[in-house]
Order: sequence, then structure tokens, then C-alpha cells
Amino acid sequence: MKDSYEIAVVHGDGIGPEICAVSIEVLKAALGPDLLCFAEYPAGASHFLKTGESLPEETRHACAQADAILHGAAGLPGVVHPDGTEVGVDFSLRTRFELDLFANIRPIRLYEGVESALSRAKPGSIDYVIVRENSEGLYAARGAGSLLRGDVAVDTLVQTRAGIERIVHKAFRLAQASNGAPEDGVRRVTCCDKANVLRSYAFFRSVFDEVAQNYPDIETEYAIVDAMSMYMVLRPEHYNVIVTENMFGDILSDLAAATIGGLGMAPSGEVGEENGLFQPSHGSAPDIAGKGIANPYGMVLSAASMLDWLADRHSDPRLSQAAERIRQVSVGALAGGCLNSDLGGSASTTEVARQLCDSLAEPA
Repeated sequence: MKDSYEIAVVHGDGIGPEICAVSIEVLKAALGPDLLCFAEYPAGASHFLKTGESLPEETRHACAQADAILHGAAGLPGVVHPDGTEVGVDFSLRTRFELDLFANIRPIRLYEGVESALSRAKPGSIDYVIVRENSEGLYAARGAGSLLRGDVAVDTLVQTRAGIERIVHKAFRLAQASNGAPEDGVRRVTCCDKANVLRSYAFFRSVFDEVAQNYPDIETEYAIVDAMSMYMVLRPEHYNVIVTENMFGDILSDLAAATIGGLGMAPSGEVGEENGLFQPSHGSAPDIAGKGIANPYGMVLSAASMLDWLADRHSDPRLSQAAERIRQVSVGALAGGCLNSDLGGSASTTEVARQLCDSLAEPA
């Protein structure tokens, strides 16, 4: 337990500053003004347009030294590097690799008051976690692929035994700490891959099987990624924890978000042994930036995940209790109809912040 925790805040682009401001308000309402110390740092496409630099050295250093990192959103249309890749994603990708944030943990939960794209889905019937390997896979090739004479482009998919082992261990430990799948209460880990076609994914599955032997209390199963995209729509209540490679996890988590009200309801935590980065799964939505209608729930729930992670690292029950209160008031606000336009409501970003902070001010 520490007297205070240093939080590096990188607002990013588009609606990033708006939702970051809400999350900081909510965190202060839950914990008081002194336990978390917030320091703001620039990065992203907007900063690149001003300075020609997407990720300043000061920001890199501060994030590495902070107890945790909060990030809003990244990217602006048309702001790209000469090779066509987005400038805005530099912060997230470089931070992942440089700080070895190997586990991307994306909770998928349908709350009361939020309408799913699946007409039959009910609150609580979708409640699982996608555990995405975050430092290897196809994305490890960013900046290292080759383009030959404008005719042939090659990126390499990288899987290592050590990388697979640690992400699979993370998935099983999350399953052990869970209540199991909504359908049957069974704690299970689903390995999602393309082992029927590619050797790299067959390797992923073989290492998964080896690690699974350490967790006889957890049920295991497999799903080929193309079939998985169907199962997540037809039977989402079956899943507890899904573990998969970097790119597959990126794609599937956006599909999953559509079943719980959209990306505005999708929190995310990217963690390693020493550092953690917390941000919503959505983009910067520049078309609505500054209009006061951005949905801050994904950011707020990401901030709650940050508190849980810090609480576990530092044995600090103050943080875990605050995280639970933030989730409770968020659930209450959603059930009470405090919904932004992307959820079918009319609440402004400020109104959501006020609702959450007022609820946190009430006696627990």
C-alpha cells in the first residue's frame, strides 16, 4: 500500500480529452483528491500535427515511471506515416512493446438498460473476457515488414513459447477468479486459433494444452477463429474466458462489443508484470468531438479496472473498494436510463459524469 499513486494521463485525440476528464472526475469522487496524483502528457495525431512528433520522449519516460497509465483515444482521419500506417496508434503500440504489456484484457458484459444488437440477449447473459496476447502475433511486425518494389508486401506473424505460456496462464487465472459462464456457471477457457491451417496457430494450441494441465479445475475447449465469430453471436452466454493471438483478439473484441451496446461500453486493460495501460476499446470519434455527447462509460470502466490492477499489485483495499463502487454506480446509471446517444439516450457527457459523481458522493 502506498500513500499515493502516480497516474500518467494521455488524453490523445478526438473525444479523448472529454472522456479522460470524466474518468478523472469519477476517480476523485470515489477516492478523494489526494490518493491518485494525475499528470498529463501529450501524444497522438493531434500532437503530431502540431510538432511532427507523435510520442515525445518525456511522455515515454513518464509512462514508464508511473504507477499506471490512463489513455483516452487515438487517431485522426488522414494523419498517417509515409508508409500509410496511422500516426495515432503509435502511442498504444509502442507503449505495449516497450513496457511489455503482454496481456490485453477486454471484459464483455451486457448491462441492464443497454440494448444489445442481439435481440434475444438479456442483461447478464453476456459476461466473458477476451484475453488477447498483446506483444506478439501479426502486430509484432509493425515497422518491420517489407514492401518490395511496390508489388509485394510481407508482414511476419510471430509466436514464441514464452509469449504463449504467459498469456495462457493469465487466461486460466482469470477463469479461476471468475463466476464461470452465464449459461452454466462453468469456469472454462476457450482457445481461439486457426490451428487447422497455420503452423503458428497449431503451435499456440499445443502450448495452450501444456499450460492447461496446470489447471485441472478449469474446463478447456477450442474454436477456430472464423467459427468463433459465429459462436459469439449465436451463443455468447457459453463463454467465460477466451484467449487468442493479437490480431484475432483485436477483431473479435470489436465484434463482441457490438453485442453489449457498442464500443462505448467496452473497457480495456493492457498489463505486464510492472506496468499497466487502461483505455476504452473505441477510437477517437472526431466527428463528435467537442459536441458533449461522447459516451464515457468505457473509459470509466477502464479506470475501475486500473484501480483493481493497482489494488492487486499494492495490496490496497481502498482501490478495489473504489473500483467496485464505480462499477456499481455505472450499472445503476445505465439501468436508470442515463444513456448517451450511441446507446439510444439523450444524456450528455457532462450529465453522465454528474450522475456518477453524485452517486459516489452518497453513503456506501
